[in-house]
Amino acid sequence: MQFLSNETHINFMSKRLLAAVFSIILVILSVGSLVTQGLNFGIDFTGGTMIELGYKEQVDLNQLRQDLSEGGYPEATVQNFGSIHDVLIRLPVIETQNMAELSNEVVAMLQSKNETEIDVRRVEFVGPQVGDELTEQGGLAMLYALIGILIYVSLRFEYRFAIGSVVALIHDVVITLGFFSLTRIEFDLTVLAAILAIIGYSLNDTIVVFDRIRETFLRMRKGTSVEIVNAALNDTLSRTLMTSLTTLLVVMALFIFGGEVIHAFSIALLFGIVIGTYSSIYIASNTILVMGVSKEDLLPPVKEDDENVNPDGSQV
Repeated sequence: MQFLSNETHINFMSKRLLAAVFSIILVILSVGSLVTQGLNFGIDFTGGTMIELGYKEQVDLNQLRQDLSEGGYPEATVQNFGSIHDVLIRLPVIETQNMAELSNEVVAMLQSKNETEIDVRRVEFVGPQVGDELTEQGGLAMLYALIGILIYVSLRFEYRFAIGSVVALIHDVVITLGFFSLTRIEFDLTVLAAILAIIGYSLNDTIVVFDRIRETFLRMRKGTSVEIVNAALNDTLSRTLMTSLTTLLVVMALFIFGGEVIHAFSIALLFGIVIGTYSSIYIASNTILVMGVSKEDLLPPVKEDDENVNPDGSQV
């Protein structure tokens, strides 16, 4: 399906130096933020208590936060969960207090300030040790994904393409993590899942672009590597725009109507889709050009028998 009615002739690679400088600045800012202030980890990684409560009336979140602060829990986070009558309370680990007793005390304190009965829907505990294990396993999950992608693309294409795809994926992950570090949006397991989804989305887009670049290298007899890559990017532009826009529509719906629980998840996907689309064009493609990919690198290997055959078909 063609999204653009006319064939495009955009010179993407003429801006590759500017794009490289822009990406380097973003990566430096992201790494700097991650090193100096890190991520705002949720209780999935730091440990703590999660309490889901159901009220019979609409909940005033500001009043609830004030009640918790006055009750001795100023670090508690409060958000609606599903509806205006349901509330999710997250409490950090308090080493001097048992987590089971902590949840009972919080519910009792809130009940004393509420005229109607509060329904306790769910109470979950995450210990600090479990949080550390999740942090380690989450980092390993991303590392294993990148190693697997490097191996797959090396077998599927050529080693320069594998390096280009991994560079683009690292670029996407680092900048997305930097965005969460700078904005201090809570980083929990849903955001980690979103980042893994971004890796898959960006890789899919990169593979489509690389496949067309390889076809264009073999099809075009004349032209420099830059001209061939530009032609391939223009050929896939309609598909890239269609895929990105339709995906963004779905994620925007999640962001607007999904509620607070998946708010960070949808933000990560929105940001990652934009960065992933950009990196497929300007990071992955630019990397293979910098590494000097040429038509000769993509030609199939000549069989030994074919070397003894003259152009007229006779044997030497």
